Amino acid sequence: MHELSIALQILRSAEDAALRAGTPRVLAVHLQLGRLAGVVRESLDFAWDVATEGTPLAGAALHIEDVEARGRCAQCGREVELPDWRSLRCPECATLVVELTAGRELAIRAIEVATEPG
Repeated sequence: MHELSIALQILRSAEDAALRAGTPRVLAVHLQLGRLAGVVRESLDFAWDVATEGTPLAGAALHIEDVEARGRCAQCGREVELPDWRSLRCPECATLVVELTAGRELAIRAIEVATEPG
């Protein structure tokens, strides 16, 4: 389950942010997760709970924003929504979509830290 290694990396980034802010407490991490990122959201939620257990981040929320997959059609130039990785054809002209414009994101957007210790 590679979601655990992802959760551990998010944990390290959040700990670093808290240290820079001068507080040990992280309240929440906001993450963008693209539909084509190859990460199972439910597994990442579970891995986050496991990774943070017994750490200063225990109880910190992981807020995941889903990012729909989108691509630009090479034939008609339209940007279209792609329901999943098996559907990489333009729904307008059935040409293979060759340029993905969204949906591979796996990015921390914000880390909320406590403003007061304790």
